[in-house]
Amino acid sequence: MRRKICALHRHLQLQVLAAKRAQGGASLSEVDRITRADVIYRVDQFCEEIILQWFQEHWPAEYPVELVMEGLEKRTPTTFPPGLSPSRTLIKCIIDPVDGTRPYMYDKRSAWILTGLAPQRLQHTTLADIEVAAMTELPCAKQYVADQLSTYRGEGVVSCRLDVATGRHYPWEPQPYAGTELAHGFYSVVKYFPTGKVLLANFEELLIDSLDLNSTQHGAEVFEDQYLSTGGQIYELAAGRDRFTIDLRPLVNQYLRRPQKLSTHPYDICTALILEELGGVVEQPDGAPLDAPLDTETPVPWVAYANRELAERLRPYVGKAIEEAFYSQSTARLSSGAQR
Repeated sequence: MRRKICALHRHLQLQVLAAKRAQGGASLSEVDRITRADVIYRVDQFCEEIILQWFQEHWPAEYPVELVMEGLEKRTPTTFPPGLSPSRTLIKCIIDPVDGTRPYMYDKRSAWILTGLAPQRLQHTTLADIEVAAMTELPCAKQYVADQLSTYRGEGVVSCRLDVATGRHYPWEPQPYAGTELAHGFYSVVKYFPTGKVLLANFEELLIDSLDLNSTQHGAEVFEDQYLSTGGQIYELAAGRDRFTIDLRPLVNQYLRRPQKLSTHPYDICTALILEELGGVVEQPDGAPLDAPLDTETPVPWVAYANRELAERLRPYVGKAIEEAFYSQSTARLSSGAQR
């Protein structure tokens, strides 16, 4: 199944790159429709059609599957073989065809194809059940190589670097940061959009201050990077470029009583298993395992660390900063200002 999903990713990658060359980024950046989960752009719709056709033509009938993907919410359950009840399928497959659509369609930064496979447990299937995960890079126009990582739980990560023009594979091994120091390294507290940025910046400053990592006379001790792609953030951790990532947007939206449309959803974080297989940690902000259902709407707050030792060191500080940032009286004053 892992190889099958990687083949789907390569097929989709080639189709997207060809369409981008032929049509240009402008046409792919047009809004196709707006769903309860997110905005669907033309590039998303383009990928949806390719994926459905690929499953129709290539998915083995002996492994009946239910497909969960943004944009399919209004359909009857999408299964292969078609028309099969989800209760008769063996696998639930969740896909994000283009994670990082917004920067990718303007050729700012790579996007990622993300897929997770789990044994079918119907509405009880969660992120914790994922047994196979794969992620494949959709590179920017001037980039000629793209990375692919995949895993089967307990068997480590298979990775390669692809020449997108020739299809040639190059060896490449992801290596997350193995230390526990943060100084002079990158991290991310996700705050892509204006909503809630005051609250998130307050949380970030509380956390960095508690770790005694604020700017000194020698300059900034730590550096932040905002990669507008959850899969891209998992990749940065897997590749050893970032130390930790914190995404609290669902908490912020809940606190401000805002819609959860611009939060992480299960399809965004369905490749967490890859980082975990490399020795990293991906969990809820309170340290519990990710257990959101495999759907397209549930908001998922998450924290990821490059390794277990770093997680053990930082987890208490993260919890304390969340408590102070979101549940103290001073936060109420901050949030009232943020909503004005």
